[in-house]
Amino acid sequence: MTAFATHFAFEFKTGLRNSSQLLMNYLFPLAFYAMMGLVMTQINPGFKELLIPSMVILVGMTSMVLGMPGPLVEMREAGVFRSFKINGVPALSILVIPALSTMIHALIVSVIICLTAPTFFKGLAPTSWLAFALITLAGTFTFGAIGMLIGVISNGTRSTVFYSQVIFVPSFLLGGMMVPMSLLPASVRPIAGLLPTTHIMQAYTGYAFGQPTTFNPLSSIIILIASGIIAFGLAIYLFNWDSRNNSRRGTPWMGLLVLVPYIIGMFIK
Repeated sequence: MTAFATHFAFEFKTGLRNSSQLLMNYLFPLAFYAMMGLVMTQINPGFKELLIPSMVILVGMTSMVLGMPGPLVEMREAGVFRSFKINGVPALSILVIPALSTMIHALIVSVIICLTAPTFFKGLAPTSWLAFALITLAGTFTFGAIGMLIGVISNGTRSTVFYSQVIFVPSFLLGGMMVPMSLLPASVRPIAGLLPTTHIMQAYTGYAFGQPTTFNPLSSIIILIASGIIAFGLAIYLFNWDSRNNSRRGTPWMGLLVLVPYIIGMFIK
């Protein structure tokens, strides 16, 4: 337990001291939040209703999907994981500790947004903060597990950027963060149903804000948790101590299994 706490404390401090991680954990999401609050709410007053949930989701994606996988790949390429293995550090700790520390950073920024948005930008506050908090935890878990999986299956920094952007860009455009799901064309909604952001926003809309939803919010929560569990399990199973080890278990293509809950959800919405 002492070793775990020491490792966690080191990773948490790294998220504040390392310039790249500080940018992804705090500076970029907060700057983007301020820009959206100052500009987007003036261009589109209706965005005030989306400001808090969409920016909280953005924090999770930025920290865990964009920011977290890169350092995992860099450590593996540099042989750090080999030294961990020699010193008896379990693979579970290598993956869980960075994910947990990044999740806490994301939650800190989310709290800042929730406290300031109603006052500074007239953002609509949830009718149920408890539901909002629980859904945020579920979404954070899912993003953390997906970030872990990206870091495990990527064979280099280029593929890390590619996998992260494949999730980030459509999630930002089609996941209900900028435009409510009800306003998306019917032809686009099946694609949106494959994105975790869609289901987080639907859960927020239904349970935290008490508004009508396009998808069943309970199904959305189940889909999020199921995909997070699958991503976490795959990350542990596919973990490789050394990039030069050609006898790794499974194949990176197994990562597509994360989509199974979303595909099933398209038929039970």
